[in-house]
Amino acid sequence: MIKLRAMEFAQVWLFDFEFSAPPGERPKPICLVAWELISGRKMRIWQYRLLSMKTPPYDIGKDSLFVAYYASAEMGCHLSLGWPMPANVLDLYTEFRNSTNGLTLPCGKSLLGALKWFGLDGIEVFEKDSMRQLALRGGSWTTEERKALLEYCESDVAALAKLLPKMTPDLDIHRALLRGRYMKAAAQIEYYGVPIDTEVFGLLRNNWDLIQENLIAQIDSDYGIYEGRTFKVARFEDWLIKNNIPWPKLDSGKLDLKDNTFREMARTNPEIAPLRELRVTLSQMRLSELSVGKDGRNRCLLSAFSARTSRNQPSNKEFIFGPAVWLRGLIRPESGNGLAYIDWSQQEFGIAAALSEDELMMEAYKSGDPYIAFAKQANAVPPDATKESHKQIRERFKSCALAVQYGMGAASLAERIVQSTVQAKELLRIHHETYKTFWQWSDAVVDYAMLHGKLWTTFGWTIHIDQNPNPRFLRNYLMQANGAEILRLACCFTTEKGIRVCAPVHDALLIEAPVGELNGAVRTTQEAMSDASSIVLNGFRLRSDVEIVHYPDRYMDERGQKMWDAVWDLIHQKDKIQA
Repeated sequence: MIKLRAMEFAQVWLFDFEFSAPPGERPKPICLVAWELISGRKMRIWQYRLLSMKTPPYDIGKDSLFVAYYASAEMGCHLSLGWPMPANVLDLYTEFRNSTNGLTLPCGKSLLGALKWFGLDGIEVFEKDSMRQLALRGGSWTTEERKALLEYCESDVAALAKLLPKMTPDLDIHRALLRGRYMKAAAQIEYYGVPIDTEVFGLLRNNWDLIQENLIAQIDSDYGIYEGRTFKVARFEDWLIKNNIPWPKLDSGKLDLKDNTFREMARTNPEIAPLRELRVTLSQMRLSELSVGKDGRNRCLLSAFSARTSRNQPSNKEFIFGPAVWLRGLIRPESGNGLAYIDWSQQEFGIAAALSEDELMMEAYKSGDPYIAFAKQANAVPPDATKESHKQIRERFKSCALAVQYGMGAASLAERIVQSTVQAKELLRIHHETYKTFWQWSDAVVDYAMLHGKLWTTFGWTIHIDQNPNPRFLRNYLMQANGAEILRLACCFTTEKGIRVCAPVHDALLIEAPVGELNGAVRTTQEAMSDASSIVLNGFRLRSDVEIVHYPDRYMDERGQKMWDAVWDLIHQKDKIQA
């Protein structure tokens, strides 16, 4: 038996699949190579045999450990073959990411990069690329090509055999298996995908240039900023002055026109949202790159653990939740099915309250509306104040609470609430006075990170501090990274209970079920999300809100409603767009 930090396994399998997966499609396995370390058993299985096998050729029970590099790919092949997943998965990709997160990686985070990090040899990049292209080609292969693909697949397994001994001395196997458990959930989510209205999608894609031109005419009529397809900064400055909207500037004194700035400003100035959607639609969106399979499902790699906070980082071009928010109107359940978008309520506020153990902050969260509760605790509104009765004050206190979570200073907060810097400083002072325990904890987090060079989450996701640490990032890190832990655990719970999760979205899950089963699926998912938060936050539970969509309705983000309506009007103007 092999022992890894107090866990023993009778079998340890290193394995790798080669597969083809055109954009939006499920993986189609080509071959499998697996080595069992204890017995020395090795197997190489080509496609025709794989497709005929009803069960895996290895024991996947609790006494076996399966080791891969980016294991969701292997788990996706299991799903395509109709095989159950192994009980225990150790993903050396996630563990390499965790052990080096925040450090500079000379050769990247791929399998080859991990080998180079530990001074090990591996197949060269150009050879890997040529073999990937051969696998992606699909179709039939010659005898020589089949041999080359099997040898390439086996070279990755041999690389795992080199890498595992280098990584096991510092491996926390229990937490590593939890991360491997998520990679199984991620594979299931990628396998399901998000249902897309392919008829409307096809119409948009085929007439995209014409739609863009007409969108400028429709949306910009409220702003007068574009000249042809060019965004005129001087006109935008005039519009901001006319509407009394202060705008962040760069050190050079010019307006900050980054998309993140537009996104932040649109939160407190809703009239900015359509303009921001138009800019994204014109400059960033390529509908041909949205990854939709022949079955009408949006699928792409979730890129689990890619962010420093360990959040997923799917491609903004391929993932339906990546481009402008109006495009989410393409999400539509199939006939007989419903969708539910379930998101944690004020998640980051609740996480900050729980981690810091600030009693007043936790009390504010539990009230159901932490922002009006914050105003009450600061004696800024009477005890019977509500969201409706003191809307403007609540919005200021909400902006202050969010500013703290995002690491904003007084100047940025002043721009956000359209008030003077003096007033913004006073709001931040009130936050410090009201939530003293939180601020003591937050200061201690930064001090610890500076002194010890690292921070980690409840389940051990670690950030290593570089030579030029950003205190704002450090203050926010534990909220974001533990939020990612909660999301992953919720994905594990829901998929293991048979819930069809179509997508994880930062602080939410999109699920799908037959209409008659949807309410039960929502209850199960909300329980799982509550349980996940309780486990990560030491008993503190986060609430969740639900938006349900039944066929033939479509999902819609209110921030993109105006743009969607404009696009929809264009689609129905037959004299301009022909289906």
